[in-house]
Amino acid sequence: MTGDALDLVIFDCDGVLVDSERICVEVDAMIMADLGVAFTEAEIVELFVGSSAEVYTAVVEERLGRPLERGWQRKYEHLYDAALADRLTAVDGVTQALADLTVPVCVASNGDHDGIRRSLRIAALSGHFEGRVFSAADVSRGKPAPDLFLHAARSMGADPARCAVIEDSAYGVRAARAAGMRAFGYCGGLTPAARLAGPGTVVFDDMRDLPGLLAARDAGR
Repeated sequence: MTGDALDLVIFDCDGVLVDSERICVEVDAMIMADLGVAFTEAEIVELFVGSSAEVYTAVVEERLGRPLERGWQRKYEHLYDAALADRLTAVDGVTQALADLTVPVCVASNGDHDGIRRSLRIAALSGHFEGRVFSAADVSRGKPAPDLFLHAARSMGADPARCAVIEDSAYGVRAARAAGMRAFGYCGGLTPAARLAGPGTVVFDDMRDLPGLLAARDAGR
C-alpha cells in the first residue's frame, strides 16, 4: 500500500473527532455501579472504548454472570446525553487537521447515526462530514469486524487499499487492518500507544501532525 495515493480518509468519531471518551468512561462507571458490577477505570478503557454495543453487553454480562434484558442500555442514554451536551468539545487540533486535508473524508463509528450527528454538531464539525456519516447500524457487525470500514469505502467509491483510517481504540485499529486499510492510531486520548501499535499502523499523539503523516505515507516515506 505504501506509495499509493489515498482515495479516502475515514475518521472514527469518539476520541478522534470529539473528546468524548473521558466523559463516557465516567458515565460507564456510574452505569456499572447501578448494575452492581465492578469495573476499574482502566478496565473500562481497555474493554469498552471503541467497542460495539454487542461487545459492550457481552463483557458486562460475563462479569455480572447473568444476561441483560434486550435494550438494557436505553434507560441510561440520558446520562450520556446530558454529560456530552454540557462538556463535549472537538479533539485538540482536529479542526486544523481537517482544514489542511485535501483528501475526501468521512466518519465511520460504532455509535448510532443520531448520536454521531449530535456529537459532530456540538463540536462544530458537521460541515466537514455532511452526507458522509456511517454507523455500525448500517452493517451486520461493528468494529472490530471490518464491515463498517468496507461499507464506508464502498459507499464513497474508494478502494479499501487506498483508504486511511484514523482510530483511537484497539478495536478500531483491528478493524482497519482487517479491512486492508492503512491504520493511524491516535494515542492522545485514553488508549495507550502500545495497544494501538502493530502491523501497518502509524501511532501519533497530536492531530495537527496528521496531514503530514498521511502525506508521508503517500510519498512512501
